[in-house]
Amino acid sequence: MKYDKIAACTGVVVLTSLLSVPARAADVTVTVSDGQGLAVADAAVYLLPLQGRAPRGGQKGSIEQIDKTFVPYVSIVQAGTAVSFPNKDNVRHHVYSFSAPKVFDLKLYSGTPSQPVVFDKPGLVALGCNIHDWMLAYVLVVETPWFAVSKERGSVVVENVPAGDYNMTIWHPRMKEEMMQQVKVGASAQTVRARIILSKPDLRRQGG
Repeated sequence: MKYDKIAACTGVVVLTSLLSVPARAADVTVTVSDGQGLAVADAAVYLLPLQGRAPRGGQKGSIEQIDKTFVPYVSIVQAGTAVSFPNKDNVRHHVYSFSAPKVFDLKLYSGTPSQPVVFDKPGLVALGCNIHDWMLAYVLVVETPWFAVSKERGSVVVENVPAGDYNMTIWHPRMKEEMMQQVKVGASAQTVRARIILSKPDLRRQGG
């Protein structure tokens, strides 16, 4: 599956899905590196069960504006999550997205808008600011509660994954297409090593 500007994530959530989730669960640590073996930060990792369906979710999240930058740069949330956009700068921002999974427009504001943005459809959402055009961030909306984003050392921990077989997907803004591989989760913690190809340029740039 390729991600250009917008990508759809597969999966259907039903209320009865909780009945199919095994009782045992373990943490899965994924170490992400590039073609040269260097650690990769900001890689979104998520697991979809091969059998049964992931339980319905949707929590609360936050994407801040700090020093005229979105923090974090890459977020991953389950469909139905309400995300707030607190402005920690001493200037106003105008946050928006034209991406099909979630089109929204938070007009010029300071502080935190009274209503969060609910990301209710799976897919890739690119964020921008109408005032500071160098500001860029991504929200990957998935239909599973088992996900995380890698840190500077390339390590990411997906917590409390029920035992079973999964498709593990990795996406990064500099990948031409996502990477997918099957993993088996048992009753004890495990580590998976993944190498990805970063072939697209880094579109972030410093502003004034």
